Amino acid sequence: MSFREDFLWGGATAANQYEGAYDADGKGLSIADVEKGARHGVPRQIHDQVYPGNYYPSHEAVDFYHRYKEDIALFAQMGFKCFRMSINWPRIFPRGDEEEPNEAGLAFYDRVFAELRRYDIEPVVTLSHYETPLYLVQHYGSWRSRKLIDFFVRYCQVVFERYKNQVKYWMTFNEINETMNQKQPYHQAGILFKEGEKKADVVLQASHNMMVASAKAVILGHEINPDFKIGCMLQYPMTYPATCCPKDQLAKKYHMMPDFYYSDVMCRGYYTNTCTAQQKRLGGTFTQEPGDQEILRQGTVDYIAFSYYFSSVARYAGPEDQILVGEKNPYLERNAWDWHIDPLGLRLSLNELYDRYQLPLFVVENGLGAIDTVKEDGTIEDDDRIAFLSAHIKALKDAVELDHIDVMGYTSWGCIDIVSVGTGEMRKRYGYIYVDKDDEGKGTLARKKKKSFDWYKKVIASNGEDLSV
Repeated sequence: MSFREDFLWGGATAANQYEGAYDADGKGLSIADVEKGARHGVPRQIHDQVYPGNYYPSHEAVDFYHRYKEDIALFAQMGFKCFRMSINWPRIFPRGDEEEPNEAGLAFYDRVFAELRRYDIEPVVTLSHYETPLYLVQHYGSWRSRKLIDFFVRYCQVVFERYKNQVKYWMTFNEINETMNQKQPYHQAGILFKEGEKKADVVLQASHNMMVASAKAVILGHEINPDFKIGCMLQYPMTYPATCCPKDQLAKKYHMMPDFYYSDVMCRGYYTNTCTAQQKRLGGTFTQEPGDQEILRQGTVDYIAFSYYFSSVARYAGPEDQILVGEKNPYLERNAWDWHIDPLGLRLSLNELYDRYQLPLFVVENGLGAIDTVKEDGTIEDDDRIAFLSAHIKALKDAVELDHIDVMGYTSWGCIDIVSVGTGEMRKRYGYIYVDKDDEGKGTLARKKKKSFDWYKKVIASNGEDLSV
């Protein structure tokens, strides 16, 4: 058993990190458009509006909006079978609560999908990838409000109907579990906690609203086109117990509970015992409306997509459910951003998810962020990236061949250099294609192939058989 013939090889991006043209053709502001650039170890500042004189990396990003033909041609040269991208929600509904969409925004994605189809590249589309309309945050409190369910479903209906013959693979919310895993769930849910509000209640209510919205989108999408494949998307934190002490095994369980909270509901269609236990751990409450349970039951996803970059270690710290995460794993190396490099962890992640849900899996983010240097002769030797990706794809191959896991595809993150979501930096590069731009937004935006470009082309052409470095 090897990779199936229709395995979806490709690369992944997000509109807020890639498109630019933040105010072009009627687009409204997203939550990303008011985040300043920063650097590793320094948090990004979040403004309430765009203030002149500040650098907001999403405003230009790397200008896919005007260079999509050039970039897609490069993806085609690599032999991409698919391209994961997102639709920028406020490009379609600038405020988010309008009755009618912005035609110019829809027309842009018409052009992108047509260009992808020209090269027989399958679009894989994320509906919400850290691009909630800023207006919905300012006027409704973002996903605190149940009103966002209807706004999101209206947006989904428009794009499902518009692109029902161009797009088959969809995901609802990128890394939805980050709503519970972040101290301030801004990127995922558009939420910065207010003074005096109970954080646990906000997180649980926002999470419920998002999962109901996802379920409604799945139901609607299948009505519009029964051939749609609509998945959930998680950031999967492969976690090891620090020792063989049983309490450290319990620490691993507790660390993973916030992640299974979402996948259990979206894959099984109800709040499981794991979900109930996590609600009690948080000490929060939330409100369900009549009919919500049936919506969740009917709106389960077709597949599970996930990102995998590193693994973690969990240690019991007592009492009961307090855990420590973040210590070094002595068996693994770390990259420049202090992330463990753990290819086998990808295979183990695939096993954990498939054993739990028995749904097709799709690795939609995996890659090595690194500082790439252009040599005097113009070449870019990114051997570390090649070695990283080769080892991870080998682990993925073992999961398919040895463990008989049903894997749909693999899209490495940042197939072209894009803005880092965590810091707004450009120097943290993931791509096979170098983009001439620095952390201050300066550069020509010219594209240049790295050594990994031809390596990945070989991987795709051999359907994952030739991973030689």
